[in-house]
Amino acid sequence: MEQHYTPPWIEGRFEEGIVLASLEQMLNWARQGSLWPMTFGLACCAIEMMATGASRYDLDRFGAGAFRPSPRQADLMIVAGTVTYKMASRVRRLYDQMPEPKYVIAMGACTLGGGPYFQYGYHVVKGVDLVVPVDVYVPGCPPRPEALLEGLMRLQEKIQGHRIARAPGQGTSAGKAEDQLPLPQRTGVLQLSEAPLVFHHQKVKPQ
Repeated sequence: MEQHYTPPWIEGRFEEGIVLASLEQMLNWARQGSLWPMTFGLACCAIEMMATGASRYDLDRFGAGAFRPSPRQADLMIVAGTVTYKMASRVRRLYDQMPEPKYVIAMGACTLGGGPYFQYGYHVVKGVDLVVPVDVYVPGCPPRPEALLEGLMRLQEKIQGHRIARAPGQGTSAGKAEDQLPLPQRTGVLQLSEAPLVFHHQKVKPQ
């Protein structure tokens, strides 16, 4: 038995090139495609951040290549490098000077949790999330430019799920609807059978 396709009622009613979307979707689409990072780096991870913005990896493909010299013109803070207690107040001041909405990417092991200075580094903050709220964590020592690009794409997915509408069913006194957080892309579990062993010393030896 043949099944006939019934087009939706809105199909063919508009000219080509017209896209229908809600105001919320259009705002999120514009925000995720025009992230302006702030120009500052704290330690060696900043070298990888510079390489990401250069021609080989071309951060501008994602609309985030316009590094701004002032925090008042930026909406993305990439904390790249070791955050010391002396620098923590400056990082917080720069974050407070950024206009809303603003986002933070923590880049590198030192930024995430202190890195190699975690145990004996009395001068290092044990995680920049103690100073500013972090949206995306990019681990590594240092992370490669591909890892920073991955973190930027995860931030764009998070921005895409931002809600500006009121919570339904609570009247005019309702608060903002909850954001729709994206599902994780990977589980983080590596199957040993999928990882080919290159050298003999990598093989598991019997006890």
